[in-house]
Amino acid sequence: MNERGFTHTSFQAFLNENRFMGARCKQTGELFVPPRPMCPQTFSTEMEWVELSGDGQLAAFTAVYIGAPAMVEAGYDRNHPYISGIVQLAEGPKISAQILGLDGNDPGNIKIGTALKVTFIARDTTEKKQTFLGFTAEN
Repeated sequence: MNERGFTHTSFQAFLNENRFMGARCKQTGELFVPPRPMCPQTFSTEMEWVELSGDGQLAAFTAVYIGAPAMVEAGYDRNHPYISGIVQLAEGPKISAQILGLDGNDPGNIKIGTALKVTFIARDTTEKKQTFLGFTAEN
């Protein structure tokens, strides 16, 4: 796994394989998601890929009623909003992602701390098929 550079392109390639990966500093053990090529504390470039559990909790969210063009193309609009949130991963880091399984039309009933599990969202983009990171609320 270490043959891939710690870049957005590599992170995206793992997502396209339905794998949720982070980069860990070999010196400090700190985990970064999405990955980065250098530890900001030690300035070390000795990083390693780590496969994450995909478990997390909802730390913050917003209901998006007017989305980016790609989200409109995916069927989201004022009548069908989507949830974008910050996920506190079981391994420690936080990451932003689309949250599935929560009602964007009723955000008052969405609870911080809701258990989430990683999901991989395949969409056709103008260039090619691409997989996006998402999380689904566990019932």
